[in-house]
Amino acid sequence: MTLISDKPHHAIADIFGQPKALIGMIHCPPFPGAPRYRGAARDQILDFCLRDAERLITNGMHGLIVENHGDIPFSKPDKIGPETAGFMAVVADRIMREFNVPLGINVLANAAIPALAIAAASGARFIRVNQWANAYVANEGFIEGCAAEALRYRAQLRAEGIRIFADAHVKHGSHAIVADRSVTELTRDLAFFNADAVIATGQRTGDSAAMDEIATIKAATHLPVLVGSGVTASNVGAILGQVDAVIVASSLKEDGVWWNPVDAARVAAFTAAARPALEGA
Repeated sequence: MTLISDKPHHAIADIFGQPKALIGMIHCPPFPGAPRYRGAARDQILDFCLRDAERLITNGMHGLIVENHGDIPFSKPDKIGPETAGFMAVVADRIMREFNVPLGINVLANAAIPALAIAAASGARFIRVNQWANAYVANEGFIEGCAAEALRYRAQLRAEGIRIFADAHVKHGSHAIVADRSVTELTRDLAFFNADAVIATGQRTGDSAAMDEIATIKAATHLPVLVGSGVTASNVGAILGQVDAVIVASSLKEDGVWWNPVDAARVAAFTAAARPALEGA
């Protein structure tokens, strides 16, 4: 008899074709309808995203995530307009056509349904969902886990090949409402709710995940584990020694600021620092 949580797979190896991976972040500029949108033409938005993608891929990153980080402050999932999904699908499609690398989608905040639609339309291989199971209080308010609805929607799309990368103990939120449950139990819930990989983060964008929490998460799951914030050229070797992949954004931008363009020299230095851990995998 096979238990629900015993399905053997390794999402990183399946998607990237290797045991460890470096994933760069495309922080999209504000889309139409967002508070910080100032009238940029579609081609300007595409050019910004494609330029960052080119700098990341040509300097050694193995894949990318497209994220609507420019839409800050983020809306709850049911308040996100169709224009966001429309623009993100075009961006993701153009990146896939230009670079043909493994691609993920993250629609903030916690919008798994639009992310799955974008992934299905563009050929992206996975989505990131910051709160997959349980619930928490975030900057956007009370956010519920979306696994049940999202998995049913994925089945309706016949898109079971799109993998779910889910955060454990997600940043930018309070877990007081589930404080009687340990990080270990919260991590186990992700596998129980059919996630394919687990992401550890710090407290906010750019903060490094604590090594002891990474170890706790790693010990609590058979799924691949990624670190999704605070990874730099100085710590990537140590972190990759413990996990299967890293998602990198702020430290690869000009001056280390998330809204700036990607700095090609920073990417090259980062991938050089990661190389020993990758080759030793």
